[in-house]
Parts: sequence; structure tokens; C-alpha cells
Amino acid sequence: MDLAIVISVIAVALVFDFTNGFHDAANAIATSISTRALTPRVALGMAAVFNFVGAFIGTGVAATVGKGIVDAPQGRQGLVLVLAALAGAIAWNLITWWLGLPSSSSHALIGGLVGSAIVSSGGVHWDGVVEKVVIPMFLSPLVGFGLAFLVMIGILWSFRNRNPHRIGQGFRHAQTASAAAMALGHGLQDAQKTMGVIVMALIAGGYQDTFHVPLWVVFVAAGAISLGTLSGGHRIIRTLGRRIIHLDPARGFAAESAASAVLYTTAFVFSAPISTTQTITGAILGVGATKRASAVRWGVGVNIAWAWVLTLPAAALMAAIAHVLLSPLA
Repeated sequence: MDLAIVISVIAVALVFDFTNGFHDAANAIATSISTRALTPRVALGMAAVFNFVGAFIGTGVAATVGKGIVDAPQGRQGLVLVLAALAGAIAWNLITWWLGLPSSSSHALIGGLVGSAIVSSGGVHWDGVVEKVVIPMFLSPLVGFGLAFLVMIGILWSFRNRNPHRIGQGFRHAQTASAAAMALGHGLQDAQKTMGVIVMALIAGGYQDTFHVPLWVVFVAAGAISLGTLSGGHRIIRTLGRRIIHLDPARGFAAESAASAVLYTTAFVFSAPISTTQTITGAILGVGATKRASAVRWGVGVNIAWAWVLTLPAAALMAAIAHVLLSPLA
């Protein structure tokens, strides 16, 4: 019975990973598609490949998610905790995808873990939640905004006397590299979160004694998020690529470059599971602010911010309900 539950948890984790891919595909490619630097088919294919590669270049974020947020008890209780957390995260991902809101799959998963742990016998590391989740949740879009603003100011100053058409063509080509860097960062960050919950389930089920990420877990997590990315997520692509601001190639390049820098720094230096969605959205707002205030549809940004604020408690509530429904399995 426990093996069946472990397999079920892994399967549901991969479903979450898949929804993460199509929900967050826009993070890497929306700006490149909106500036016509890449066609949607090419952009999605490239993002899928670099999502897959990014999953293999670190496990620090996986460790934070797998052992730094909640303590899952041994046995069926721990497995049900993880299963309910995933169910809550998937439900919130699907709701926000349907509404076209670029919310955070990362925070949906973490909210699900916290909500499931609260109503079960699991313990919550509130210091870890605050330090690794809540503080980065507010800082990452602000840093993305500020860094993208500065990068764009530097670009405007450096190329102020150059032919705008030729500059646009050059940055359209440069966006291929910046979009690839963004996709690599997305794989680095988000695939690891699924790895973390799979290993948590393996430990709770008695199939591992200590936290380490087996190579097969990396492969399946990388594959699921890549397939999800390849399937699209066009509702959110429209929101990020067109509804916030009309992006030109230079601004698209600046936004992707700044957001990528934040993703790599938080993953390698702080092992913090930040939201790629929030980071790129903040960066898009940052490059938009160099144009004129009226060029940015701030109302769309406010709606997105509300989705960010609601994600943790909403996913936690859904996971708590799921845990009540699944508790007979424990």
C-alpha cells in the first residue's frame, strides 16, 4: 500500500511539474514572441530544451523545498501531506492559468506544503518560510524592476546616436540568447522544486534515509517541466508579452537579462525558491518605466500583484481541503 501511495505521489508531482511548465512557459518566451524575435513554435521548443538542461545544474533549491519548509512525518501521514500539497498547488495553477494570470507555481507549491502541514501532524519551519519564501517574494520583483530599469537606461545611453532600426534588429537577434538564459534559469529554479517534493515522499515512504536527489528524479522532473513548456500556456504569454506594455527588442532583451541574473543569483547563492513569474514581471515593468508612465498598463500589474499575494494562502487552503479529503489514506 505504501509503495502504491509513493508512486501516486511521484505521478502527481510530475503532473504538477507539467502544469508548472505550461503555466510558466511565458516567463522565458513572452517577451521574445511579442517583439517577434522568435516565432511561438521556435520559442517554445528552445524554452523546453533549456528548461531540461537547467534542471541538471543545481540542487540547492530542491533541498530548501524538500527539507527547509515543512517536516513530513514518516509513513502514510507524510505521503498524504505531500499528496495534498501537490493537489492544492495544481488546483491553483489551473485556476490562474484559466484566468490568464501569471501567478507563481513556486509559491503555489510552498503554500500547498504549508497548508497541508498545518492540518496534519507535520511541522512548518516558519523561519524558513519567511527567510526563503516571503522575503524573496517581495524582493525578487523589486530587484528585477530596478536591475532591468538600470540595464535599459544603460542601453538607451550607449546607443543614443545609433540608427534605431539597426539597433532593433541587433537586439532582436540578442533576444535569442537572453530568452535561452531565462529558460535555463526557469529550469534551474522550478524543476528543482518538484525534485524536492519527490525526495520528500521517498524519505517519508522509507525509500531514502537522507536528503539527496537521485539522477532518475532529476531526469523525470526535467522531462515533465519540458513537456509542459512545449505545450504552451498561451493565455499567460499574452498577458506578459502584450498586456503590460508594448515591448521593443531592446526592452525585451533588458528584461530577460535582468530577470535571468536574479534567478541565477538566488539559486546558486541563497538556494531560495523564488518565483520566475514575479521576477520577469517586475523586470518588464522596470523596462517599461524607462519609456513613460502612461506606456505601462499599471492596472494589469495590480491584478497580477493581487494574484501573487493570494497564491500562498489560496494554495494553502486548497491543500488543507485536499488533506481532509485524503486523510482516510493515512
